[in-house]
Amino acid sequence: MAKTIVVKQIGSPIRRPAKQRQTLIGLGLNKMHKTRELEDTPAIRGMVAKISHMVEIIEEKG
Repeated sequence: MAKTIVVKQIGSPIRRPAKQRQTLIGLGLNKMHKTRELEDTPAIRGMVAKISHMVEIIEEKG
């Protein structure tokens, strides 16, 4: 079973650069307080690190 992380959006993309908004959409987040369970890969970790002020990792599974 692959390792997964649960990511929650805690910040608004309003008045943020387009790259940060696109990163949120790439993670499948687009509304406040929405959560997604994503595979724990270096690419996903990099995306989360890029917008760490708008998302938080709730839990790590696996």
